[in-house]
Formats: sequence, structure tokens, C-alpha cells
Amino acid sequence: MKVIYLHSIILLFLQPLGVKADPIDNIMHMLRQGNTYELSKLFSDNVEVTVLDSDNSLDKATAVPALDKFFADNKPKSVRLFHKIDSNPNYLFGVVFLNTDKGLYRIALTLDKHGTEMKIVEMRIEVEKTK
Repeated sequence: MKVIYLHSIILLFLQPLGVKADPIDNIMHMLRQGNTYELSKLFSDNVEVTVLDSDNSLDKATAVPALDKFFADNKPKSVRLFHKIDSNPNYLFGVVFLNTDKGLYRIALTLDKHGTEMKIVEMRIEVEKTK
């Protein structure tokens, strides 16, 4: 009888290992760390990144240095999910608030399915105007 309980307990602990993490949650973790290297691995080949008041959107090659500069100037403190749309399995949209030492920023993320993975196709970083 004890063996059955032991197997059940082991299965309960192993169950979360089979669940794939949500891409938005992974991105939030990278934003909290300011990890542009890992974040850039999730960029699509045709990504559009807009940082603050820049009028033009950046491609993948120029987005990484711009994000490095942003995180060097704004040390992340916390990240909070504001809104997420995940009703379509091929498309994700999320809005997160990034709290830094210089203020609060709103980051809008659009992800699209490329093969078996979700890739960032658009990322917009703006100063959050409402408190």
C-alpha cells in the first residue's frame, strides 16, 4: 500500500516537468534580468523593435545593441504582466510593465509561431504614462 502512495507522490512532483513554459513568462524572466542575449534568441528574422521615442523600428541586428543600452541605462527591478492574449495557438500578444531604477515602462510583445517555436515579431518599449 505504501508503494502505491510513493509512486503517486513521485508522479505529482514530476508532472510539472512535462508542462512547457509559457513564452510570455520566459520573456518576462529575461526582461527582469535584462538579458538581451537570451531575449535576442527569441527574435524572428523579421523582428521590429521600437525603444522609447525612436521614430523608426529596428531590425534584429540593430535591436540588440539598442536593448543593451536601454538595460544599461535602466536597471530592471521587477516585471508584471498586465495583459495577455493567447486564444490563438499560432499567435501571442502580451503587455508587461517593467519597473526600473529610472521609472516604469510598458512593453508590448507580439509573438508568432515559426515552425515549432514562438518567436518575437514585434516589441515596443514605451514610458508608462499612467500610474
